[in-house]
Amino acid sequence: MSVHPSSIISPKAKLGRNVAVGPYTVIGDNVLIGDDSVIGAHCVIDGNTTIGAKCQVFTGAVVGSQPQDLKFKGEDVFLRIGDNNIIREYCTLNPGTSQGGGRTEIGNNNLLMAYCHVAHDCRIGNECILANNGTLAGHVTIEDKAVIGGLVAIHQFVRVGMLSIIGGCSKVVQDIPPFSTCDGHPARVYGLNLVGLRRREIPPESIRQIDRAFKLIFNSGFSIKHSVLKAEKELSGTEETKYLINFVKNSERGLVRSCR
Repeated sequence: MSVHPSSIISPKAKLGRNVAVGPYTVIGDNVLIGDDSVIGAHCVIDGNTTIGAKCQVFTGAVVGSQPQDLKFKGEDVFLRIGDNNIIREYCTLNPGTSQGGGRTEIGNNNLLMAYCHVAHDCRIGNECILANNGTLAGHVTIEDKAVIGGLVAIHQFVRVGMLSIIGGCSKVVQDIPPFSTCDGHPARVYGLNLVGLRRREIPPESIRQIDRAFKLIFNSGFSIKHSVLKAEKELSGTEETKYLINFVKNSERGLVRSCR
């Protein structure tokens, strides 16, 4: 390990092989950091926090401090961060609360740019990007491969579907459909995330089916319920369209609407 002598590391903390810790960083009792991870200068890693292997935590990040929830009364709660994540300067990541299952979870291969905030009981999947100052309120779910633009604020209990992209400075108060491009204040659906779909090598026929599903659900003029029934009846059951339809059917906060 490469640990700067000015850092303060609890003897109860568990650090894996080849972990580097920068100057003036503080690591608490119940912290576990995986092999080959790098913790920068002036960071605070506290609480019941697990950071996986090959992660990078940059200057000034505060990871695992108690949730910003007035209902929190010191319960045993957790923050779990997977492998190969990049957490840039001054990000703040909170553990869960007893009301939300007691756990905040971040998957693998994510990039959280500077000043991002991940509040209590959030779930972030794999290969997501949160640009600078992306802000997640409590109980937010970000599914795999989603991209959140800079200065985006996402309301509590919102679900962001996989392979969606949200433009910078958007206000998100309802669920973001998978495969969509959204923007605005409040956010609206502008169309498919075609660039993301093609980069992930989604077959052209599946993209055409997703596009047809979007037109039925968001631009047909029918209610969401009737649009979904029509989509189920008229579209072939590709994996992606089934996922989109199930996402829409299971939305609890309602969906952002089309800009058209």
